[in-house]
Amino acid sequence: MSNGDDNSLCLEELARTGGRWLSGEGPESDIVISTRIRLARNLVGYPFMSCADDDIRQQLVDSLRKTITNTEVGRDFQFIDVAALDELDTQLLVERQLISRELAQSEGPRGVIIGNGERVSIMLNEEDHVRMQLLDSGFSLQQCWEQINSLDDAIEDRASFAFDESLGYLTACPTNVGTGIRISVMLHLPGLRITGEIQKVHQAAQKINLAVRGLYGEGSQAMGDFYQISNQVTLGCSEQHLLDNLAEVVPNILGYERRVRDLLCRDNRANLDDQISRAMGILTSARTISSTETMRLLSLVRLGINLGMINDVSMAVANELFLHTQPSHLQKLSGGPLKTPERNEARATHIREKLQNA
Repeated sequence: MSNGDDNSLCLEELARTGGRWLSGEGPESDIVISTRIRLARNLVGYPFMSCADDDIRQQLVDSLRKTITNTEVGRDFQFIDVAALDELDTQLLVERQLISRELAQSEGPRGVIIGNGERVSIMLNEEDHVRMQLLDSGFSLQQCWEQINSLDDAIEDRASFAFDESLGYLTACPTNVGTGIRISVMLHLPGLRITGEIQKVHQAAQKINLAVRGLYGEGSQAMGDFYQISNQVTLGCSEQHLLDNLAEVVPNILGYERRVRDLLCRDNRANLDDQISRAMGILTSARTISSTETMRLLSLVRLGINLGMINDVSMAVANELFLHTQPSHLQKLSGGPLKTPERNEARATHIREKLQNA
């Protein structure tokens, strides 16, 4: 896609759908929303982004776009010119986890290439020349790694990435040098939050060099009881070592969350049932509702679905509501910019209609 009209068409389509990573399918999908693996790469012969002027940035976008979309795996991928988007459309891509807040807020030529039902996203000119990611539903570390590794190989067959025999892949930030890999698993942990046990997850993760972040990664809050667990260090560690580390840690967190849920159902079921019923009552009747309250109540609804306390709403619908009630999605679905009170009314209407037709 090459121009603003094509960008608009693509984004209109995106706003009305849910990414495949929100399908509610995949291993451990009662707690694990998604698995994401991201690789950072830079082209040989070009300065890092902090030293690149707009001419160089445009050369990088043009070269990388052509290289990637001409690979066998990338022929059906779509390019979006992020520099040509307005703030609403840019934030839409952030909400869908297709670009980072850093790419959204930066300046100059930049873009993103999207493919495979939004499972693949390749940012051009973020902190590094290339930030490719694979995002999938549920807990699927090895499958994600095999697929993004194949994508990386396909691109590297046509492009020369900066690589040192001793250090590995060279990146703008020293913490990414080596494999250039960031592995993250997004978890829904309402039980640990309700019981105040979530702090133990933070403490345990820090001891083994894992980061615990919010819905949108570094610096973001854990809205809707969503937490991202990811590696912090890449230098000196192989990809498989980092994968094995998360493959060992995440099941322990899932075990903690399930035990807490069992205890809540056993020892305080009436109170839990009341919280979940009240959440459904508000969502199905409210005429105005904020984004923050929506996330909190949908978290309880999602928990209620998993515990069998709600039987007439699917997990896919609940997951999609988390996305479509975010500010940019809501405005896109409503046809244009809305002031905060108007967004709150539109959000309440959308939720009521979605739940009534679930």
